[in-house]
Amino acid sequence: MKAFDVIAAVLLVIGGLNWGLWGLFDFDLVATIFGGNTVALARFVYILVGVAAVYQAVNISGIQSRWSPATT
Repeated sequence: MKAFDVIAAVLLVIGGLNWGLWGLFDFDLVATIFGGNTVALARFVYILVGVAAVYQAVNISGIQSRWSPATT
């Protein structure tokens, strides 16, 4: 499960950076990289970011327990 946590975190960083760039400069990095925001690959990235956000929101307590240091 830690692999999913890392993938979700990376996708959330990508999404956060994209939203930050859009908010500050009206620049959509994902759309620029993939050729427009209606291109299938760009839409797929947007969907993955959304799924990652839902995954993180639903599993926050499980993620915290998996990543907390072991107590002895």
